[in-house]
Amino acid sequence: MRIAIAEFKQETNSFVPFTTTVKTFEDQYLYRGDDILTAFGNARLEVPGALDACREAGATPLPLLATMAMASGTVERKSFDTLMNEIVERLRAVLPVDGVFLALHGAMILEDEPDAEAEIVRRVRAELKPGTPITVSLDLHGHITAAMLQPDVAYIGYREFPHIDMYETGYRCTKLLIDWINGKVKPVMALSKRHMVFSPDSARTTTPPLSDIVAEGRAMEARGEVLHVSLFPVQPWIDTPDLGFAALVCGEDQQQAQVAADKLAKMAWDRRAEFEPDVTPLDEIIRIGLSSPGLTVASDSGDTPSGGAAADSTAVLAGLLAAGADRADRISICTICDAEAAVEAAKAGVGKTITLAVGHKRSGLGDPLTVTGKVKTISDGQYVLEGPGGNGMVGEMGLTIVLAIGSIRLNLRSIPHFEWDLGIHKSVGLDPAAAALVFVRSPSHFRVSYTPIAARIFLADTPGPTCVNMRRIPFTKVTRPFYPLDLAND
Repeated sequence: MRIAIAEFKQETNSFVPFTTTVKTFEDQYLYRGDDILTAFGNARLEVPGALDACREAGATPLPLLATMAMASGTVERKSFDTLMNEIVERLRAVLPVDGVFLALHGAMILEDEPDAEAEIVRRVRAELKPGTPITVSLDLHGHITAAMLQPDVAYIGYREFPHIDMYETGYRCTKLLIDWINGKVKPVMALSKRHMVFSPDSARTTTPPLSDIVAEGRAMEARGEVLHVSLFPVQPWIDTPDLGFAALVCGEDQQQAQVAADKLAKMAWDRRAEFEPDVTPLDEIIRIGLSSPGLTVASDSGDTPSGGAAADSTAVLAGLLAAGADRADRISICTICDAEAAVEAAKAGVGKTITLAVGHKRSGLGDPLTVTGKVKTISDGQYVLEGPGGNGMVGEMGLTIVLAIGSIRLNLRSIPHFEWDLGIHKSVGLDPAAAALVFVRSPSHFRVSYTPIAARIFLADTPGPTCVNMRRIPFTKVTRPFYPLDLAND
């Protein structure tokens, strides 16, 4: 049994003033051919899950290309075609195959095409004999469209948010593919959507209302009504027609799968008002953190790189300085992505005091903030994720500096990367557990790593292109009526 494997993942944010290029993918990782068999090491990600499923079944994996870009702006067409053409060429070189596994995100938007995943699948299918099965893993925040539902293609999304089951999703998806090839199942897909979006932190699979809808989906699987239920609260910061919550069901009976999808989507719609986020003003969080025992952790929710933002807002750092956090007895930790400032600090050297203008270099959404601090650490920015999400994955922050501004520790890095994990700070000598305050640029996933050490956690109402108040997002292309812009009750 010969199974081709490829990964091509990016999550688009329509509200940032920059595009995604091949370099954006390369900044995270870009593996080719047989290198993919070992490149991920022990990382708990989709491709290693797929490879393990192949090994268990005695199937031969045929790795094509594996790449991921951090969430960012619209993908440049030329760059997309460069990578997509390489996937197709590598697929042609290994034909014939019995099946294909694709690890995609689900919310990639191109300059000239709002549905990149449908195009990826269509171009792969065009190279295969009719009837050759394809299974696709998707992020729970994928934007699912009718055009993605193509013949001989089945989809399975992450079951968990925060994302702690990427490996399991790749394994589950490839196991379905192997069973399909062996004639044990013949999957069909059913989709049901509602035009509504929520803050990601309000749509965690571990808390109501989404946890209740997830439980019903798992019960449908347990009763044998369907094979797999996938729920997609969607990446809310993309501006495209048909944006909304999706229930995507994989079954063997089309009508039964559609009934299940419709029921789950209606459950989400009926409880839409319960998805409102619980946010706290920034200055209130800082006051509590500086005056309370234990660690206070807060999401800088408006400027999160895992949602596509530049991670260069100075709002948190300015707030800390205004509150006197630089003169506090305990440290506060925050981050800014600013490659130019990192280079300047590195040139000064460890132990040197330097004045820098930091922030807003990439986004252009504000003015840089001038600060003076001592260079404590210079690092290449490479670290290994240690928490449940992406465990074992190598993170790339690029040239990274720790700047001590009194009691404030600014983790100044060059490349935006997930701020899910304690490793981004531990790798440069910072101990989040010993701090008074830690601000993370993550809408929700940080909770899996920080909950065990935090005395309290807040969602800060900060500005930026990943703002958690959906009514403040300048949507122009979404299908109307659209909740919560239009307070529809039907």
